[in-house]
Amino acid sequence: MNISTLLQGIASFAWIGFIGVLVLIFVRASRNQPAKGLTSLVLVLLVAALLLTTVGAGLVFLQANEYGVVISAFAPKGYREVALTPGLHWIIPFVESVQKYSIARQTYTMSSTSSEGAVQGDDSIQARTKDGQQIFIDASVIYAADPTQLIQLHTVWQNRYEENVVRPVSRAAIRNAVSQFGVEELVSTKRSELESAIRAEIETKLKVNNIIMSDFLMRNIRFSDEYAAAVEQKQVAEQQAQQAKFVVESKKQEAEQARQIAQGQADAAVIASKGAAESAVIAAKGAAEARLVQADAEAKANTLLSQSLTPTLLQYQYILKLAPGVQTIFIPSGNQFILPLPNTEQIPQ
Repeated sequence: MNISTLLQGIASFAWIGFIGVLVLIFVRASRNQPAKGLTSLVLVLLVAALLLTTVGAGLVFLQANEYGVVISAFAPKGYREVALTPGLHWIIPFVESVQKYSIARQTYTMSSTSSEGAVQGDDSIQARTKDGQQIFIDASVIYAADPTQLIQLHTVWQNRYEENVVRPVSRAAIRNAVSQFGVEELVSTKRSELESAIRAEIETKLKVNNIIMSDFLMRNIRFSDEYAAAVEQKQVAEQQAQQAKFVVESKKQEAEQARQIAQGQADAAVIASKGAAESAVIAAKGAAEARLVQADAEAKANTLLSQSLTPTLLQYQYILKLAPGVQTIFIPSGNQFILPLPNTEQIPQ
């Protein structure tokens, strides 16, 4: 409660008291009863009521988000050319009045949901794209009266600017912007571009009418039932195509994996066969080298053996080979051996 409202309340009580005392005076006078003292009281109440009413009518308090246009009978144009700012002000009682305007941000919503919009029922904007498709847009405009241009706003629109400016300007801007785009563009990549175009046009046209637009919100885009069904069918077809592509890619990957496995097995077989061949060569080479070493050893052994043979050793070996079980042989004197002795002469090398 501000001071002007308080004074007007007190003035109302003063007027009630004045009327009550005045009635009491008349009642006493009709009964021939003395009314001494009541006359002074009724005069005091009358003066207080008039004073409080006058002061209350001259004081105007504006909230922090309010500006006021003073309607004055003394002003040449019928109003003061400077708006009142927030706070307490004095105007000429009963001759001037104040039209208050809120400069706070306000939201005007146009929606297909009846409980959301400023207008009950389906208040969404119907628009057609450049290829003739009908769409429905839910949107909100956040705006505020320009306090520096409040006098001009009052003289042109007064307090009807929401219905006569904000609403028609917003709906027209949305329809104009939608007509510049194809429906496929709005579905895919151009929605943000559409929103920017709408915002720019609304902001420009509201500014001309002394209104500041803070933001534009495109809440939803709906398509006709026929187009929505067509889009759904297209999406299903695209999903099926993607699924088929995925299956093909999977088969390709499986085939590639099988090819790599087969290639690996073939490479392993080649490496194994090469390893076996190399092992056989190495084994044969080792066997040959071992045979050479053995032959060389046998040759050296034979050489050493031939060098160690003597006639006596040969006779002794001859006898051992002749009869391994005979320990003594009797030979008559003067007779030759039964068998000729082997030639003990060494054959020259």
